[in-house]
Amino acid sequence: MGRLVMKFGGTSVADIARIRNVARHVEREVKAGHEVAVVVSAMAGTTDRLVGWTREAASLHDSREYDVVVASGEQVTAGLAAIVLQEMGIPARSWLGWQVPIETDSMHGAARIMGIDPKGIIERFAQGQVAVVAGFQGISRDGRVTTLGRGGSDTSAVALAAALNARCDIYTDVDGVYTTDPRIVAKARKIARISYEEMLEMASLGAKVLQTRSVELAMVHRVPLQVRSSFEVPDGPNQNTVDGSGPGTIVCDEEDIVEQQVVTGIAYSKDEGKVTVVRVPDRPGISASLFGPLAETGISVDMIVQNVSADGHTDITFTVPQKDLDRALKVIGDHKNQIGYDSLKAARDVAKVSVIGVGMRSHAGVAADMFKALAEKSINIQAITTSEIKISVLIDAAYTELAVRTLHTTYNLDGH
Repeated sequence: MGRLVMKFGGTSVADIARIRNVARHVEREVKAGHEVAVVVSAMAGTTDRLVGWTREAASLHDSREYDVVVASGEQVTAGLAAIVLQEMGIPARSWLGWQVPIETDSMHGAARIMGIDPKGIIERFAQGQVAVVAGFQGISRDGRVTTLGRGGSDTSAVALAAALNARCDIYTDVDGVYTTDPRIVAKARKIARISYEEMLEMASLGAKVLQTRSVELAMVHRVPLQVRSSFEVPDGPNQNTVDGSGPGTIVCDEEDIVEQQVVTGIAYSKDEGKVTVVRVPDRPGISASLFGPLAETGISVDMIVQNVSADGHTDITFTVPQKDLDRALKVIGDHKNQIGYDSLKAARDVAKVSVIGVGMRSHAGVAADMFKALAEKSINIQAITTSEIKISVLIDAAYTELAVRTLHTTYNLDGH
């Protein structure tokens, strides 16, 4: 029928019983006539344990050796999955990143894929063999093992699908992408189809279903992408149709969605840190002197609010990832004389709540509805940022769940 890449995350391969369950999913697709490549993560908890060992060995360790250690988790899973498939009578072999090869740059611990040569895998497809590929890893041009950073197995799978001209099914512990976190909103609905752009915003703004880089890659290469649950009955009827639609969520071009809602979903993130630089001189070049050093240190700035100038001074408030907050304060402190501010304030008890939907491009009033709904619940907005298909607000973290539930209802996303 075609080529298919099936990716299984850590919870899906947590032990041998779950690997057998994965193998039954693979068996179903093989029997349906697909040429199948399987991309696997390390067994749940393994990567954390390996990272812990490297830190215990040396706090300032060689990043190249770090990659050698942490890449071993996926190697174990790939080998075990191939063994289970073989035991079921399905021809299979494992492939490590360097064997494919998956070529990357030399940024150890956060490498980017430069190219994939799938020739060897395609030759084995012709022999009826399933390829079980270790995700999260590759090889640099100087011959060293590299890893792609957390969530890199999703990226491996999408990149391999692009190289093979295949569809990519991401199997995880949820059965699709929802309008918001079902743990907060019981009425959250599974989305049948979502555009690449919307999924990219959802992933970058707090939704944990897909890794941002993988969605970006799928969008660039137009890889048909589907999110499915590895815990659905694997040997039940294959619910996928010819176009790939089935029991999960399809991530696709906007044009492939027949009826597009104005708002598709609500995302949130509590991993935000807020910085306020008090009484900055209000003159040209000050913003560059403030944000330039942060950029040079690799700290991403998101929301920015500047107060109206008073007496030639202003306050500038912005957000950074919470993990970078202390580092950001130090960088700004080191440049105090250059910037010329009076004092710094910081807060960790903030959250970002976002409304996302490609339908916002052609509908007015989305922002007004958002602000009115939050005001009615006495939720104060501290900062706002927008794009063509999203509006994000910064609020007190204590009101996160109330804000998400309120907005979910406001935009008629509650299930029926």
